[in-house]
Amino acid sequence: MEYVLILSTIGTETDAHTVAEKLITSKNAACVNIIPGIQSVYEWKGKQCIDSELMLFIKTTKNKEKDVYKIIKDTHPYETPEIISLPIQHGSKDYLNWISASVKS
Repeated sequence: MEYVLILSTIGTETDAHTVAEKLITSKNAACVNIIPGIQSVYEWKGKQCIDSELMLFIKTTKNKEKDVYKIIKDTHPYETPEIISLPIQHGSKDYLNWISASVKS
């Protein structure tokens, strides 16, 4: 089984909980960490922006990655949400087994 960590920034705690709850209740993610206090500096449509955001750390299996992307895109309030996947190359066998058992096959 392959595992991924998906990262996505979001603007409000309410929106973060909405995305997280959809991912968990649909069994597409085992866990979503919501980390407050992120400062993002970026350019959007020719304008420099500095925003306070929250970071979502989404733990899931590689075969659920596309489903997670779709839920984020459908639920996220941003026009172009950040969605970045990182492979989980090593981890506690018990934890990785828990991820497998928590997501829908």
